[in-house]
Amino acid sequence: MFTGIVEEVGHLVAVEQPGQESETADARLVVSGPLVTGDAHEGDSIAVSGVCLTVTSLQDGTFAADVMPETLRHSTLGGLQVGDAVNLERALSAAGRFGGHIVQGHVDGVGTIVSRDPGERWDEIQIALSDDLARYVARKGSITVDGVSLTVTTVGPRSDGPTSRATWAPDLATAFGVSLIPTTLDSTTLVRLAPGIQVNLEVDVLAKYTERLLEAR
Repeated sequence: MFTGIVEEVGHLVAVEQPGQESETADARLVVSGPLVTGDAHEGDSIAVSGVCLTVTSLQDGTFAADVMPETLRHSTLGGLQVGDAVNLERALSAAGRFGGHIVQGHVDGVGTIVSRDPGERWDEIQIALSDDLARYVARKGSITVDGVSLTVTTVGPRSDGPTSRATWAPDLATAFGVSLIPTTLDSTTLVRLAPGIQVNLEVDVLAKYTERLLEAR
């Protein structure tokens, strides 16, 4: 389990067996992360931009992890290039501080940035998402964006204003908003977000279990 509090920004060092020609191919990613590998062992879990991966080997501040075809299809990991920055977080220890919210590292889908409006000390981001995920998103609720725990500020029909374009994810009519404070901008990859960029989304697992329980009744 994770909390969505990014520990460091790492970089993709290598992609082995990328499997770009087949939807059933897997891949092995090699990621640099001196902090998260400092006490890591083979078999440990590390979230890479919100995706829980299992460490298969460690060497000189880097770790390797195998990524299954399902993960490549339903996250942004399949589009990573060598040198790309990624958010990294180790699994929460029993004695750790619960600073964000319950994050499993199981990406539910990919959203698209439709606008970014700079504020005096923070940026307002609007992210479009599919309707099957939008039903789990609530104002003042929690959501994970590329592994970062954020509070939802708005949710509803997307607004294609001055900094957005309808050509970005035109099939997605619903969007939610988040505010990126200076700390988030300084310590995560979200500082690089711009309209058109895709991000990994994990909705609040409590909402999914609530829906399931209500369906069972």
